[in-house]
Amino acid sequence: MNVMVIGGGGREHAIIRKLKENPRIMNLYALPGNGGIAADAVCVPIGAKDIAGMVDFARQHAIDFAVVAPDDPLALGAVDALNAAGISCFGPTASAAIIESSKVFAKHLMKKYRIPTADCHVCVRLEEALEYLEDCPLPVVIKADGLALGKGVVIAKTREEAAAAARAMMEEKIFGESGARIVLEKFLTGPEVSVLCFTDGETVVPMVSSMDHKRALDNDEGPNTGGMGTVAPNPYYTPEIAKVCMDTIFLPTVRAMKAEGRPFRGCLYFGLMLTPEGPQVIEYNCRFGDPETQVVLPLLETDLLTIMEATANGTLDQVDVRWRDGAACCVVLASQGYPGKYETGYPIQLPETGENEEIYIAGAKLEEGRLLTAGGRVLNAVAAAPTLSQAVDDAYSLADRIHFTNAYCRRDIGRRALAALEG
Repeated sequence: MNVMVIGGGGREHAIIRKLKENPRIMNLYALPGNGGIAADAVCVPIGAKDIAGMVDFARQHAIDFAVVAPDDPLALGAVDALNAAGISCFGPTASAAIIESSKVFAKHLMKKYRIPTADCHVCVRLEEALEYLEDCPLPVVIKADGLALGKGVVIAKTREEAAAAARAMMEEKIFGESGARIVLEKFLTGPEVSVLCFTDGETVVPMVSSMDHKRALDNDEGPNTGGMGTVAPNPYYTPEIAKVCMDTIFLPTVRAMKAEGRPFRGCLYFGLMLTPEGPQVIEYNCRFGDPETQVVLPLLETDLLTIMEATANGTLDQVDVRWRDGAACCVVLASQGYPGKYETGYPIQLPETGENEEIYIAGAKLEEGRLLTAGGRVLNAVAAAPTLSQAVDDAYSLADRIHFTNAYCRRDIGRRALAALEG
């Protein structure tokens, strides 16, 4: 069987490692992959947004199954194009991927189908936004409507900060056309939880919950990033809360998308806030999260390819999806300066990994046989263990054995989760 995975980051490396466990896969390709992924798949220099290129490659190499992992190609219709070429895919069509590619669509969907979420105001003109921000409650959340590499959200504590964010998105267009419309949203309080779900448009199978750490610096300080680390499971996400989420959020969302003529198949990511009024949706993603994937997949016992094929052909209810006991922790090693300006091109020294350790490469390139840094988030040090405390210790032990110039990481990944367990 020939399989290709679209994308080239740590999330895709984790997916590829898990897919490799299936002996049916004879040839595994990554488009475009990266220097570290090259150790586990054949990397092909076709960009994740080059839809025509990936379709041509799939035809020429008799690809049997494709996994489209990033948001951009999903929103651009990669699955639609591959399906039209007769290639089965894991991932939603463009009409379903809109649940992430337009926050305005997502908010309207939740309001129409009474899915719990924060009250909001949609603005299409800057003047309208500034007027609303003059007397709205603070803090206020400002979101660009479209895709913005996970950075299109600002939590403003002052009116000046809120107005500046609105101007940056709508007037200065720091996110391009993604900021043509913005969502001004009520600020919610409570523990935050990420839950990824497999779904074939009917059946919903939640994965192990996780806790992301978005800020660049310890104690949740510094600018927002694409994620500096994760732990799974999230201790705030109890079985009782999981049932509430299934009944009021997960199933209603999938049914709403079907009712709208946009059936969702693939991985649907729910960013949740456990508020005093109950769980509410902060955001949807139309794909695996990064770096949530890196802690969730090591805990998966069932074959990943089997699950992915079932989501594509509508037989997910026939698959027994099982998870191992225990916990996992991911520590992101980044280039000093990320998410701002940083230098690249430094050699990476990787240690041998133990049985429950994984190193997923996110931003690296191969030059003359050497692995060099080539991105802001360079790699993920991941460990699974019987307890969260041990998983955190083991992940940091692994991270400390990895070396490259200007490497930095947060030193408090998992601290909040451990405190919740203790108290």
